[in-house]
Amino acid sequence: MTLKMLPKEVVSDWTELILSDYRLIAPQRVQDRYTFREIDSANQIELDYGTTILPPKKVLLPTHEDLIHFNVAENLVEPVLEDFPVVILGVHTCDMHAISMLDAVFNQDPVDQHYLSRRRNTTLVSIECLSPCSEHSFCKDMGTLSVPEEFDLHLTDLGSTYAVYIGSEKGKKLLDGFNYMLEPTSEDHNLINRVMSKKWSSFPYRLDADVTELPSLMTLGFRSSLWDELGERCLGCGSCTIVCPTCYCFDVRDEVEFSLTTGERARVWDSCQLNQFASVAGGHDFRPKQSDRQRHRFLRKYKYQSIAPGLVGCVGCGRCAESCLVDITPVGVLNQLFRRHSAARKIRQEVLIQ
Repeated sequence: MTLKMLPKEVVSDWTELILSDYRLIAPQRVQDRYTFREIDSANQIELDYGTTILPPKKVLLPTHEDLIHFNVAENLVEPVLEDFPVVILGVHTCDMHAISMLDAVFNQDPVDQHYLSRRRNTTLVSIECLSPCSEHSFCKDMGTLSVPEEFDLHLTDLGSTYAVYIGSEKGKKLLDGFNYMLEPTSEDHNLINRVMSKKWSSFPYRLDADVTELPSLMTLGFRSSLWDELGERCLGCGSCTIVCPTCYCFDVRDEVEFSLTTGERARVWDSCQLNQFASVAGGHDFRPKQSDRQRHRFLRKYKYQSIAPGLVGCVGCGRCAESCLVDITPVGVLNQLFRRHSAARKIRQEVLIQ
Protein backbone atom coordinates (compact mmCIF):
# COMPACT_ATOMS: atom_id res chain seq x y z
CA MET A 1 0.00 0.00 0.00
CA THR A 2 1.40 3.38 -1.09
CA LEU A 3 0.55 6.78 0.39
CA LYS A 4 0.36 10.02 -1.60
CA MET A 5 -0.93 13.49 -0.78
CA LEU A 6 -3.53 15.25 -2.92
CA PRO A 7 -3.94 19.04 -2.42
CA LYS A 8 -7.62 19.98 -2.46
CA GLU A 9 -7.11 22.78 -4.97
CA VAL A 10 -6.25 20.23 -7.67
CA VAL A 11 -9.01 17.70 -6.93
CA SER A 12 -11.14 19.18 -9.73
CA ASP A 13 -8.25 18.73 -12.18
CA TRP A 14 -7.93 15.10 -11.11
CA THR A 15 -11.64 14.40 -11.54
CA GLU A 16 -11.62 16.04 -14.97
CA LEU A 17 -8.76 13.70 -15.92
CA ILE A 18 -10.85 10.73 -14.74
CA LEU A 19 -13.81 11.95 -16.80
CA SER A 20 -11.74 11.74 -19.96
CA ASP A 21 -11.51 7.93 -19.69
CA TYR A 22 -14.22 6.79 -17.30
CA ARG A 23 -17.87 7.12 -16.52
CA LEU A 24 -17.75 8.86 -13.13
CA ILE A 25 -20.32 8.28 -10.37
CA ALA A 26 -20.13 10.45 -7.26
CA PRO A 27 -22.36 11.79 -4.45
CA GLN A 28 -24.38 14.87 -5.32
CA ARG A 29 -26.68 17.03 -3.23
CA VAL A 30 -30.38 16.87 -4.08
CA GLN A 31 -32.25 19.39 -1.91
CA ASP A 32 -31.41 18.24 1.65
CA ARG A 33 -30.29 14.70 0.74
CA TYR A 34 -27.43 13.10 -1.18
CA THR A 35 -27.44 10.56 -3.98
CA PHE A 36 -24.90 8.79 -6.17
CA ARG A 37 -25.25 10.07 -9.74
CA GLU A 38 -23.24 10.20 -12.91
CA ILE A 39 -21.43 13.51 -13.18
CA ASP A 40 -20.01 15.47 -16.09
CA SER A 41 -18.29 18.23 -14.13
CA ALA A 42 -16.11 18.26 -11.01
CA ASN A 43 -18.16 21.00 -9.34
CA GLN A 44 -21.12 18.62 -9.00
CA ILE A 45 -19.29 16.38 -6.52
CA GLU A 46 -20.00 16.49 -2.75
CA LEU A 47 -17.38 14.46 -0.89
CA ASP A 48 -18.35 15.83 2.51
CA TYR A 49 -21.76 14.21 2.70
CA GLY A 50 -24.01 12.22 4.99
CA THR A 51 -25.66 8.94 4.05
CA THR A 52 -26.94 8.77 0.48
CA ILE A 53 -30.54 7.77 -0.21
CA LEU A 54 -29.50 4.63 -2.10
CA PRO A 55 -26.13 2.92 -1.70
CA PRO A 56 -23.55 2.73 -4.53
CA LYS A 57 -24.71 -0.88 -4.88
CA LYS A 58 -27.19 0.47 -7.45
CA VAL A 59 -24.31 1.01 -9.90
CA LEU A 60 -23.10 -2.60 -9.65
CA LEU A 61 -26.56 -4.12 -9.30
CA PRO A 62 -28.99 -1.75 -11.06
CA THR A 63 -32.64 -1.56 -10.03
CA HIS A 64 -33.51 -2.81 -13.53
CA GLU A 65 -30.99 -4.53 -15.80
CA ASP A 66 -31.30 -6.52 -19.00
CA LEU A 67 -29.70 -9.95 -18.66
CA ILE A 68 -30.28 -11.22 -22.20
CA HIS A 69 -31.80 -10.08 -25.48
CA PHE A 70 -33.63 -12.71 -27.45
CA ASN A 71 -35.12 -13.13 -30.92
CA VAL A 72 -37.44 -16.10 -31.23
CA ALA A 73 -37.69 -15.87 -35.03
CA GLU A 74 -33.92 -16.15 -35.44
CA ASN A 75 -33.47 -18.48 -32.44
CA LEU A 76 -30.98 -15.95 -31.04
CA VAL A 77 -30.07 -15.32 -27.38
CA GLU A 78 -27.38 -12.79 -26.46
CA PRO A 79 -26.19 -11.97 -22.92
CA VAL A 80 -25.97 -8.28 -22.04
CA LEU A 81 -22.64 -7.53 -20.36
CA GLU A 82 -21.48 -4.00 -19.56
CA ASP A 83 -17.76 -3.41 -20.01
CA PHE A 84 -17.39 0.38 -19.99
CA PRO A 85 -14.94 1.51 -17.28
CA VAL A 86 -16.60 3.20 -14.30
CA VAL A 87 -15.23 5.04 -11.26
CA ILE A 88 -17.36 5.41 -8.13
CA LEU A 89 -15.90 8.28 -6.11
CA GLY A 90 -16.50 8.99 -2.43
CA VAL A 91 -17.71 5.60 -1.19
CA HIS A 92 -18.06 5.44 2.60
CA THR A 93 -16.32 2.59 4.42
CA CYS A 94 -19.60 0.91 5.40
CA ASP A 95 -20.61 0.74 1.73
CA MET A 96 -17.17 -0.65 0.87
CA HIS A 97 -17.82 -3.53 3.29
CA ALA A 98 -21.24 -4.03 1.68
CA ILE A 99 -19.65 -4.30 -1.77
CA SER A 100 -17.15 -6.81 -0.39
CA MET A 101 -20.09 -8.93 0.74
CA LEU A 102 -21.78 -8.66 -2.66
CA ASP A 103 -18.49 -9.65 -4.33
CA ALA A 104 -18.39 -12.80 -2.20
CA VAL A 105 -22.03 -13.64 -2.93
CA PHE A 106 -21.91 -13.18 -6.70
CA ASN A 107 -18.58 -14.99 -6.97
CA GLN A 108 -20.08 -18.17 -5.56
CA ASP A 109 -20.92 -20.93 -8.02
CA PRO A 110 -22.75 -20.42 -10.23
CA VAL A 111 -21.06 -17.03 -10.62
CA ASP A 112 -23.12 -14.08 -11.81
CA GLN A 113 -21.43 -12.94 -15.02
CA HIS A 114 -23.48 -9.74 -15.23
CA TYR A 115 -22.47 -8.48 -11.78
CA LEU A 116 -18.85 -9.61 -12.19
CA SER A 117 -18.48 -7.95 -15.61
CA ARG A 118 -19.64 -4.66 -14.13
CA ARG A 119 -17.49 -5.15 -11.03
CA ARG A 120 -14.30 -5.89 -12.99
CA ASN A 121 -14.71 -2.61 -14.84
CA THR A 122 -15.42 -0.57 -11.72
CA THR A 123 -12.79 1.28 -9.69
CA LEU A 124 -13.80 2.28 -6.17
CA VAL A 125 -12.44 5.45 -4.55
CA SER A 126 -13.48 5.29 -0.90
CA ILE A 127 -13.30 8.03 1.69
CA GLU A 128 -12.78 7.90 5.45
CA CYS A 129 -15.78 8.85 7.58
CA LEU A 130 -14.56 11.15 10.35
CA SER A 131 -17.92 11.56 12.11
CA PRO A 132 -21.20 9.59 12.17
CA CYS A 133 -23.28 10.02 9.02
CA SER A 134 -26.55 10.15 10.96
CA GLU A 135 -28.11 9.46 14.34
CA HIS A 136 -28.92 5.95 13.08
CA SER A 137 -25.37 4.95 12.10
CA PHE A 138 -23.84 2.07 14.06
CA CYS A 139 -20.91 1.15 11.83
CA LYS A 140 -18.53 1.03 14.80
CA ASP A 141 -20.57 -1.79 16.33
CA MET A 142 -20.58 -3.71 13.05
CA GLY A 143 -16.84 -3.39 12.44
CA THR A 144 -17.22 -1.35 9.25
CA LEU A 145 -15.78 1.94 10.51
CA SER A 146 -12.53 1.38 8.60
CA VAL A 147 -11.94 0.52 4.96
CA PRO A 148 -11.74 -3.23 4.11
CA GLU A 149 -8.36 -4.80 3.39
CA GLU A 150 -9.01 -4.77 -0.36
CA PHE A 151 -9.61 -1.36 -1.97
CA ASP A 152 -8.48 0.64 -4.98
CA LEU A 153 -7.97 4.18 -3.64
CA HIS A 154 -8.86 5.48 -0.21
CA LEU A 155 -9.04 9.16 0.77
CA THR A 156 -8.70 10.75 4.21
CA ASP A 157 -9.63 14.41 4.60
CA LEU A 158 -6.82 16.29 6.37
CA GLY A 159 -8.18 19.79 5.90
CA SER A 160 -6.22 21.31 3.02
CA THR A 161 -5.19 17.96 1.53
CA TYR A 162 -6.37 14.39 1.11
CA ALA A 163 -4.21 11.47 2.13
CA VAL A 164 -4.54 9.00 -0.75
CA TYR A 165 -3.83 5.34 -0.07
CA ILE A 166 -3.23 3.24 -3.19
CA GLY A 167 -4.46 -0.30 -2.68
CA SER A 168 -4.55 -1.84 -6.16
CA GLU A 169 -3.34 -1.53 -9.72
CA LYS A 170 -6.73 -0.16 -10.74
CA GLY A 171 -6.34 2.56 -8.14
CA LYS A 172 -2.81 3.33 -9.25
CA LYS A 173 -4.02 3.65 -12.84
CA LEU A 174 -6.37 6.48 -11.80
CA LEU A 175 -3.31 8.54 -10.83
CA ASP A 176 -1.27 7.81 -13.95
CA GLY A 177 -0.49 11.02 -15.82
CA PHE A 178 -1.54 13.23 -12.89
CA ASN A 179 1.54 15.14 -11.77
CA TYR A 180 0.14 17.02 -8.77
CA MET A 181 0.39 14.20 -6.23
CA LEU A 182 2.88 14.89 -3.43
CA GLU A 183 5.03 12.60 -1.34
CA PRO A 184 3.99 12.53 2.36
CA THR A 185 6.20 14.24 4.92
CA SER A 186 6.65 13.33 8.59
CA GLU A 187 4.21 16.16 9.41
CA ASP A 188 1.64 14.54 7.13
CA HIS A 189 2.02 11.21 8.91
CA ASN A 190 1.62 12.89 12.29
CA LEU A 191 -1.50 14.72 11.09
CA ILE A 192 -3.01 11.47 9.81
CA ASN A 193 -2.42 9.85 13.19
CA ARG A 194 -4.07 12.76 15.01
CA VAL A 195 -7.09 12.78 12.69
CA MET A 196 -7.61 9.02 12.95
CA SER A 197 -7.17 9.03 16.73
CA LYS A 198 -9.80 11.75 17.10
CA LYS A 199 -12.14 9.89 14.74
CA TRP A 200 -12.41 6.75 16.87
CA SER A 201 -13.79 8.56 19.91
CA SER A 202 -16.31 10.43 17.73
CA PHE A 203 -18.25 7.22 17.02
CA PRO A 204 -20.28 5.74 19.89
CA TYR A 205 -21.12 2.08 20.41
CA ARG A 206 -24.90 1.76 20.14
CA LEU A 207 -25.60 -1.96 20.49
CA ASP A 208 -25.92 -3.72 23.84
CA ALA A 209 -24.52 -6.91 22.31
CA ASP A 210 -21.22 -7.46 20.53
CA VAL A 211 -21.39 -8.18 16.81
CA THR A 212 -20.05 -11.71 17.43
CA GLU A 213 -23.04 -12.42 19.70
CA LEU A 214 -25.69 -11.50 17.12
CA PRO A 215 -26.00 -14.90 15.35
CA SER A 216 -26.65 -16.69 18.64
CA LEU A 217 -28.97 -13.88 19.76
CA MET A 218 -31.03 -14.41 16.60
CA THR A 219 -31.25 -18.13 17.33
CA LEU A 220 -32.29 -17.62 20.95
CA GLY A 221 -34.83 -14.97 19.95
CA PHE A 222 -36.43 -16.96 17.13
CA ARG A 223 -39.72 -17.39 19.01
CA SER A 224 -39.68 -13.99 20.68
CA SER A 225 -42.97 -12.09 20.90
CA LEU A 226 -41.04 -9.08 19.58
CA TRP A 227 -41.59 -10.27 16.00
CA ASP A 228 -45.37 -10.19 16.42
CA GLU A 229 -45.11 -6.67 17.82
CA LEU A 230 -43.03 -5.57 14.83
CA GLY A 231 -45.45 -7.28 12.45
CA GLU A 232 -48.33 -5.23 13.83
CA ARG A 233 -46.42 -2.00 13.15
CA CYS A 234 -44.75 -2.86 9.84
CA LEU A 235 -46.48 -1.59 6.69
CA GLY A 236 -44.78 -4.12 4.43
CA CYS A 237 -43.64 -1.33 2.09
CA GLY A 238 -40.15 -2.76 1.53
CA SER A 239 -38.37 0.57 2.02
CA CYS A 240 -35.89 -0.95 4.46
CA THR A 241 -34.62 -3.50 1.94
CA ILE A 242 -34.67 -1.15 -1.05
CA VAL A 243 -32.18 1.23 0.60
CA CYS A 244 -30.04 -1.56 2.10
CA PRO A 245 -26.50 -1.86 0.65
CA THR A 246 -26.36 -5.64 1.24
CA CYS A 247 -29.80 -6.77 0.01
CA TYR A 248 -29.73 -8.46 -3.38
CA CYS A 249 -33.10 -10.21 -3.75
CA PHE A 250 -34.45 -9.85 -7.26
CA ASP A 251 -37.19 -10.96 -9.63
CA VAL A 252 -36.62 -12.01 -13.25
CA ARG A 253 -39.09 -10.92 -15.93
CA ASP A 254 -39.39 -11.57 -19.66
CA GLU A 255 -40.38 -8.38 -21.45
CA VAL A 256 -41.61 -9.16 -24.96
CA GLU A 257 -42.09 -6.62 -27.75
CA PHE A 258 -45.41 -6.29 -29.61
CA SER A 259 -44.03 -8.43 -32.42
CA LEU A 260 -43.84 -11.36 -29.95
CA THR A 261 -40.52 -12.35 -31.51
CA THR A 262 -38.02 -10.12 -29.70
CA GLY A 263 -37.58 -9.04 -26.12
CA GLU A 264 -35.41 -8.95 -23.02
CA ARG A 265 -35.06 -10.96 -19.86
CA ALA A 266 -34.57 -8.43 -17.08
CA ARG A 267 -33.58 -8.54 -13.43
CA VAL A 268 -35.35 -6.11 -11.08
CA TRP A 269 -34.98 -5.49 -7.37
CA ASP A 270 -37.41 -7.30 -5.07
CA SER A 271 -38.00 -7.33 -1.31
CA CYS A 272 -38.58 -10.08 1.25
CA GLN A 273 -40.86 -7.63 3.08
CA LEU A 274 -43.44 -7.52 0.31
CA ASN A 275 -46.59 -9.59 0.41
CA GLN A 276 -46.38 -12.84 -1.64
CA PHE A 277 -42.57 -12.67 -1.91
CA ALA A 278 -42.37 -16.16 -0.42
CA SER A 279 -45.38 -17.55 -2.31
CA VAL A 280 -44.82 -20.73 -4.32
CA ALA A 281 -46.81 -22.95 -6.67
CA GLY A 282 -50.05 -24.15 -5.15
CA GLY A 283 -50.63 -20.89 -3.30
CA HIS A 284 -48.49 -21.73 -0.26
CA ASP A 285 -46.68 -18.81 1.38
CA PHE A 286 -43.64 -19.65 3.53
CA ARG A 287 -43.90 -16.32 5.35
CA PRO A 288 -47.58 -15.29 5.24
CA LYS A 289 -47.45 -12.83 8.15
CA GLN A 290 -45.57 -9.58 8.38
CA SER A 291 -44.07 -10.78 11.66
CA ASP A 292 -42.55 -13.75 9.76
CA ARG A 293 -41.09 -11.40 7.19
CA GLN A 294 -39.59 -9.06 9.79
CA ARG A 295 -38.03 -12.00 11.63
CA HIS A 296 -36.59 -13.32 8.36
CA ARG A 297 -35.12 -9.91 7.59
CA PHE A 298 -33.22 -9.76 10.88
CA LEU A 299 -32.17 -13.40 10.76
CA ARG A 300 -30.81 -12.86 7.28
CA LYS A 301 -28.79 -9.82 8.28
CA TYR A 302 -27.42 -10.98 11.59
CA LYS A 303 -27.19 -14.77 11.23
CA TYR A 304 -27.68 -16.27 7.77
CA GLN A 305 -25.24 -13.97 5.97
CA SER A 306 -22.49 -14.63 8.49
CA ILE A 307 -22.89 -18.35 7.76
CA ALA A 308 -23.24 -18.24 3.95
CA PRO A 309 -20.63 -15.79 2.55
CA GLY A 310 -18.99 -15.58 5.97
CA LEU A 311 -19.34 -11.80 6.08
CA VAL A 312 -21.57 -9.54 8.13
CA GLY A 313 -24.97 -9.01 6.49
CA CYS A 314 -25.45 -5.52 7.92
CA VAL A 315 -22.88 -2.73 7.77
CA GLY A 316 -24.56 -0.32 10.19
CA CYS A 317 -25.24 2.45 7.67
CA GLY A 318 -28.62 3.28 9.22
CA ARG A 319 -30.43 3.79 5.90
CA CYS A 320 -33.25 1.39 6.80
CA ALA A 321 -33.89 3.26 10.05
CA GLU A 322 -34.07 6.58 8.20
CA SER A 323 -36.49 5.24 5.59
CA CYS A 324 -38.85 3.32 7.90
CA LEU A 325 -42.21 5.05 8.25
CA VAL A 326 -43.03 3.36 11.58
CA ASP A 327 -39.63 3.74 13.27
CA ILE A 328 -38.45 0.12 13.15
CA THR A 329 -34.70 0.46 13.58
CA PRO A 330 -32.02 -2.27 13.73
CA VAL A 331 -30.45 -0.75 16.86
CA GLY A 332 -33.82 -0.64 18.62
CA VAL A 333 -34.79 -4.18 17.60
CA LEU A 334 -31.42 -5.76 18.46
CA ASN A 335 -31.20 -4.02 21.82
CA GLN A 336 -34.78 -4.94 22.69
CA LEU A 337 -34.15 -8.56 21.76
CA PHE A 338 -30.95 -8.63 23.80
CA ARG A 339 -32.60 -7.09 26.86
CA ARG A 340 -35.54 -9.49 26.75
CA HIS A 341 -33.24 -12.47 26.43
CA SER A 342 -31.03 -11.19 29.27
CA ALA A 343 -34.08 -10.63 31.49
CA ALA A 344 -35.43 -14.13 30.73
CA ARG A 345 -32.05 -15.67 31.44
CA LYS A 346 -31.83 -13.83 34.77
CA ILE A 347 -35.28 -15.12 35.78
CA ARG A 348 -34.29 -18.69 34.91
CA GLN A 349 -31.12 -18.39 36.97
CA GLU A 350 -33.10 -17.09 39.97
CA VAL A 351 -35.55 -19.99 39.69
CA LEU A 352 -32.68 -22.49 39.63
CA ILE A 353 -31.10 -20.91 42.70
CA GLN A 354 -34.37 -21.14 44.60
